[in-house]
Amino acid sequence: MVNRVVVGAHYGLRGWLVQRVSAVVMACYTVLFAVALTAARPADHAAWKAFFGHGWMRFATLLFFVSLFLHAWVGMRDILMDYIKPTGLRLALEVLVILLLVGCAGWAIQILWRT
Repeated sequence: MVNRVVVGAHYGLRGWLVQRVSAVVMACYTVLFAVALTAARPADHAAWKAFFGHGWMRFATLLFFVSLFLHAWVGMRDILMDYIKPTGLRLALEVLVILLLVGCAGWAIQILWRT
C-alpha cells in the first residue's frame, strides 16, 4: 500500500471546488434571472434600468459575474498549465488573463452601479 502525504498544493481540490461552486451560483442566477425577467417583462431602457435598479438584483448579478470570472480563471489556468510548458510564457499569459478578468470585473461593477 502506498502512503501518500498531501501537503502544500492540495492537488487541485481548491480549483475543483471553485469550478463546482461557481457553476452552481451561475445556474441559480440563470433561473432567478429568467423568473424575474418573466415577471417584470422590461420593454424599454427605463424598464431595464428599473429592473437592475433593485439592490438584490445588482448583488445577484455581481455575484454571477464574480462566479463567472473565477470559473474562467480556473479553466484558463488549467489550460495554460497543461499546454504551455515554458514557465516564463505561461506566467506571462496567466498575468494577462488575470488582468483581463480583473478589468472585466471592474467594468461589470461600473455598469451595475452607474447612476
